[in-house]
Amino acid sequence: MARGMFDLIAFDGDDTLWHNERVYRMGRERFREVLARVGVRRSKEDVERLVSQTELWNLKYYGYGVTSFVLSLIEASIELTDGRVSGTDILEFLQLSKEMLTAKVELFDGAAEAVATLAVAYPLMLITKGDLLHQRAKAEESGLGRYFHVIEVVSNKSRDTYTSILARCGVHPSRFLMVGNSLRSDVLPVLEIGGWAVHVPATLSWAHEDGDLPDTATTRYFELDSLRPLPALIDGLSTDRNA
Repeated sequence: MARGMFDLIAFDGDDTLWHNERVYRMGRERFREVLARVGVRRSKEDVERLVSQTELWNLKYYGYGVTSFVLSLIEASIELTDGRVSGTDILEFLQLSKEMLTAKVELFDGAAEAVATLAVAYPLMLITKGDLLHQRAKAEESGLGRYFHVIEVVSNKSRDTYTSILARCGVHPSRFLMVGNSLRSDVLPVLEIGGWAVHVPATLSWAHEDGDLPDTATTRYFELDSLRPLPALIDGLSTDRNA
């Protein structure tokens, strides 16, 4: 594999390397079951709207991850039931959080091969949002943790976040490539600082992670259907640059 194009390649974790959103959808389904048992007769759309609003409002307090999600479910349940939700119901939400935190990690097709191949020629980093212990545990359980020089679990992925990480690593943005499923978190802020990005959309993803790609950024932006062709894409970029 040709090298010379990038000094650092970083991956997102949730819904890029391993499945994640489907666990949250299971959590939302369990939440609606509890509401129905308590006697709440609201449409699925109404419940989803309130849960999403509560999650977004709480990001500034709890950040991302399972803990934040379940705290938001508890808050939403109190509002939706006018305080009728019981301690037993809340205990069920807490049990749900433990199930989500210990759910089996399942990699996306081609993820293991892509990371292992790229690790031979490039320093790799994991930059992901969520609960610190949970994200580190998933990286290790996935079998991919050994390939990453650094694992960064951050509260938010903004241009300042990426600028700070790259400054600590001594990497210029023009020599940095980020791979992820989220336009909002993995692509747009990286392009803004002059980096490169590969978008690998997930079939299931949180709507909050959507975004609009500016036309001016397309020369440093690529989209793939899966991670399997990623090494060939990067190898081609490096070969063209060195030609």
